Amino acid sequence: QMQLVESGGRSVQAGGSLRLSCVASIRTFSRLGMGWFRQAPGKEREFVATITWNGGSTDYADSVKERFTISRDNAKNTVYLQMNSLKPEDTAVYYCAALVGGNPRASFAYDYWGQGTQVTVSS
Repeated sequence: QMQLVESGGRSVQAGGSLRLSCVASIRTFSRLGMGWFRQAPGKEREFVATITWNGGSTDYADSVKERFTISRDNAKNTVYLQMNSLKPEDTAVYYCAALVGGNPRASFAYDYWGQGTQVTVSS
C-alpha cells in the first residue's frame, strides 16, 4: 500500500511562488506516472499537471501552463510542483496521486491520493 504525503502549502500574496512536495512510500515510485490535482471550495477536483515515470514528458492544465512546473526526483521518491505568479484563483487544496492507467488528465486514472496541502493566494 503506497502512501503519499504532500507539503509546502501556505498562504501567499498574489504574484508569489510556492513549491509543493509529495513524498511516496513505495519502492516502485520510479515506475509510476504522477499527477497533481486541486480542489477549491464548492468546486470539483481538477487536473493541474502530470509527469511520466522518468520525467520525460509533462502536461499541464491551460490555467497553469507557463506558471507551474512539475518535476520529480526518483532517488528521493518525490514529485514537486513549482508554482509561480500565483493568482487568487489558484487557491485550493492540492493533491498528488499515482497514475495507474488511463487518461492522465482524469482523476479516475489515479490511485493512492495524498491528504492534500492547502494553498491560499490573497490579492
